[in-house]
Amino acid sequence: RKVFDLKKYKEKTKKAFFTKGGKIERKRSEKSLEKNKSDKKKENNLLVRGVFSGTERGFGFVTIEGREEDIFIPEKYTLDAFNKDTVLVEITAEAEGSKRCEGKIVKTEKHEVTGLTGVFEKSKHYGFVIPDDKRFGSDIFISKEHTKGAVNGSRVYCKITDYGKHGKSPEGRITELLGHINDPSTDTLSVIRAYGIEPEFTMDAAEQANSLPQELSEKDYTGRCDLRDLVTVTIDGEDAKDLDDAISITRTDNGYELGVHIADVSNYVTEDSPLDINAAKRGTSVYLINSVVPMLPFALSNGICSLNEGVDRLALSCIMDISKKGEIVGHKIVKSVINSNRRMSYNEVMAYYNKQADFGILNEKFDLMLELSKLLREKRRSRGAVDFDIPETKVTVDENGRPVKIGPYDRTDATRLIEDFMLAANETVAEDHFWQEIPFVYRIHDDPDAERIKQLKVFVKNFGLTIKGSKDGEVHPGEIQKLLDDMGDNEEAPLISRLVLRSMKQAVYSTECSGHFGLAARYYCHFTSPIRRYPDLLIHRIIKENLDGKLTDERKEHYAEILDELALSSSKAERNADEAEREVIKRKMAEYMEMRIGQIYNGVISGVTGRGFFVELTNTVEGFVSLEDLTDDYYKYDADNYTLTGERSRKVFKLGQHLKVTVMAVDKVLRSITFLPYAEN
Repeated sequence: RKVFDLKKYKEKTKKAFFTKGGKIERKRSEKSLEKNKSDKKKENNLLVRGVFSGTERGFGFVTIEGREEDIFIPEKYTLDAFNKDTVLVEITAEAEGSKRCEGKIVKTEKHEVTGLTGVFEKSKHYGFVIPDDKRFGSDIFISKEHTKGAVNGSRVYCKITDYGKHGKSPEGRITELLGHINDPSTDTLSVIRAYGIEPEFTMDAAEQANSLPQELSEKDYTGRCDLRDLVTVTIDGEDAKDLDDAISITRTDNGYELGVHIADVSNYVTEDSPLDINAAKRGTSVYLINSVVPMLPFALSNGICSLNEGVDRLALSCIMDISKKGEIVGHKIVKSVINSNRRMSYNEVMAYYNKQADFGILNEKFDLMLELSKLLREKRRSRGAVDFDIPETKVTVDENGRPVKIGPYDRTDATRLIEDFMLAANETVAEDHFWQEIPFVYRIHDDPDAERIKQLKVFVKNFGLTIKGSKDGEVHPGEIQKLLDDMGDNEEAPLISRLVLRSMKQAVYSTECSGHFGLAARYYCHFTSPIRRYPDLLIHRIIKENLDGKLTDERKEHYAEILDELALSSSKAERNADEAEREVIKRKMAEYMEMRIGQIYNGVISGVTGRGFFVELTNTVEGFVSLEDLTDDYYKYDADNYTLTGERSRKVFKLGQHLKVTVMAVDKVLRSITFLPYAEN
């Protein structure tokens, strides 16, 4: 076989090829291609290798490495592929205008998922496991001898023994009983199992953590800047125990001196040690409502690495000189020792701002912090940074794990000022090391896909809003922020923010400093959370080696060899953790709303499809109104304007519309909540 010329492919040659081992080869001989020249359809079909992402509705997408756009796979063409499988896809239609590239799976090369969690349904002689991950696409058949004593409603983990094909269900055997679906304590456990999150540390990592000192020794102070006399405070949530950032602030003749002091975790987690190997594999801490699976053992995260009040701690400090206009005009990055004067919570700081508390000499510091925070935020906004003020969901559970309250997290001046200061430090550190031209890990956020921006323009048109941009879909982040500003305090603002966020690409870690679209930042990295994010810990090592003059050519070469892979694995771990966190919230939402069937809520239509429409309640819970349940009329779907219109009544349901709904049904297995529009008499 002759290796195909990639240049000719890019010039849209009409010959058929397929991918193999990273090279593009001829699918047929030259003679065969010549013979079939007249068959243009066959000539244009390409086979490419990628990873299949299934959906609950049966269709899916295939992501190709190096290809910006994924390939849409209609349900009838998914073959026997399951979510995360490696597949060969035949491209049947290239993207054109608003129509995306389509294909059909011709072969499943590798099944990625070998086991999964789900709910067991028992029959007389066999049973089925209904997967928790609805993207998997099929229930798992379990023969009687492999049920392990599971009963109806048991939440289980099963290994897949046969993936099935041609309409035959996959088969498996239950290897672990996790509890019952009605037991709220199983939610977190099953999600941890389903997402491959390892709650226990290896024995050697645990031993290393337990052997670490809990106080500094004399040698720890050597070669460090002594900042213990500097007034520093930590500001975190009420329940936070891993305090990895502290703040200091002073007014100067030209503006402000802001210090962001970050726990020096790398002093204790050395490269290739058991703790480091565990941390690299985990990539991040995972927060699951009322529990956390930490990246590092609590002996570190809550102990020697936590910047607790009144004790000496090692840190890396980024001290910035900031002008009265909010411009960072100078900085220094040093190894330091600090002693936090006060452990503050967001609520305590807000109590001071609301004139409900007094903290003596710290009052002046909090006034300066608020002043500088607003300056920094305005500076970012003026350059076009996007502030997604989206209310995240806060779930409160009782001692048994049952949800008792669901609502949005409050963003306050106290939470915002910490965000503003961390962003300033992250940008400063990234720019400093970019210009030093040393191997580094950056946090990047690519420009949004032009097609998604075009779709977003259609979305916001329903609200009487517009987005300025070029005809080909390019847009400046400042235009996105202007759109959000135009919403003001309208009730639709959170919805618009979510729609905009869904149009953005995901931020990832990279060794290339290609900028951060959402922040309108040329340089950005994650420096401020080495207790819970591996990339932060990784760049702390590089920064310290550089400060100590130990970043030799050999060490630079070493980092250049390992950073790409670590950036990729950290990005994957972050996505996995985010999905796990959302999954637990979805389960708690279903459990919460199940106890409120028949109740009436205010909501806003957050999505419209040909099957019905989604409604988001003020408490952030989202449910679905199915067309099958709208028996008062026949509704037609307008895909261009995202509306459903009654044929006789001309009643319209449209994106952003406010309405009252009744909770009609909840399926805890599917995590689905069904609403009905409430008709007032």
